[in-house]
Amino acid sequence: MHASFQRALRAAAVIAGLACGLAAQAPAQAQNLPKIAVTDLSYEEKVKEYFQYFEAREKHDNSYSANGQFRDSANSSSGSASERASSRGESSVVSASGSITVISRGELRKFTADIKGELLKSGSYRLVQGKPWTQQNTEKLYDIIARIKQGYYPGADYVLFGSINNIDFRQEANPIQGSNAVSYSLALELVGEFSLINTRTYEIKAAFSAMGEGSDTRLANAAGTRIVLNKSRVMQEVSRSLGDAVANEMEAQFNPAGSSRASRNAAPARGAAQEERTVVFK
Repeated sequence: MHASFQRALRAAAVIAGLACGLAAQAPAQAQNLPKIAVTDLSYEEKVKEYFQYFEAREKHDNSYSANGQFRDSANSSSGSASERASSRGESSVVSASGSITVISRGELRKFTADIKGELLKSGSYRLVQGKPWTQQNTEKLYDIIARIKQGYYPGADYVLFGSINNIDFRQEANPIQGSNAVSYSLALELVGEFSLINTRTYEIKAAFSAMGEGSDTRLANAAGTRIVLNKSRVMQEVSRSLGDAVANEMEAQFNPAGSSRASRNAAPARGAAQEERTVVFK
């Protein structure tokens, strides 16, 4: 009994030592993780506007002058007459019509929270907060190298720069065959392009496109039913699916920790199985 108790104490001491060693290594490993700044999603929108312009101008200068003298008597007569006339004119018409393209650029302050959350849950990165884009000169919005040099992302080893490629918002009402019901749906698809850039060498470490999508569907009778679709739920689903897609692409192309998300998710199950196989000394 005494020997079994000593073996149990030694086993407990070994386990405690391993736990302390792992706890001491965790902060050191966390310090070695790369620090990433995630930008807000840049966008560019083009709008065509029709215009029509008409202008008519007319300029005219008229002048007239007349003088007359006349004297008549029984013995003599005399007379004088003078007349002048002048006329000037100028007219012009300017007419134009067509369309003009207006380009609007900026950053969308949405859809990045779940990207940051998924990167944090992976355990492979640390995140730092960058400065938002507030300049009026939108032509330099996509010059991410200039923004890095200007100190927009202090302390970051990498910048994950994202821009919106396409947004497709659809709202439909489709009758259900064989019934008087109608399927009302609201769907949103967002496609973004992302580049992971080294802030010291400006090397691109990962480049990919990712899509987020969400929808809400309701069934109702066609006769005078008012349907309100949940836009907030759609936006949340888009944000979450986009974050998950970005995290998967980052793992596939840039994974400094060397472990996959699937293996990390399975780790608690393996730990539970090991606890079930713990030897009890008697």
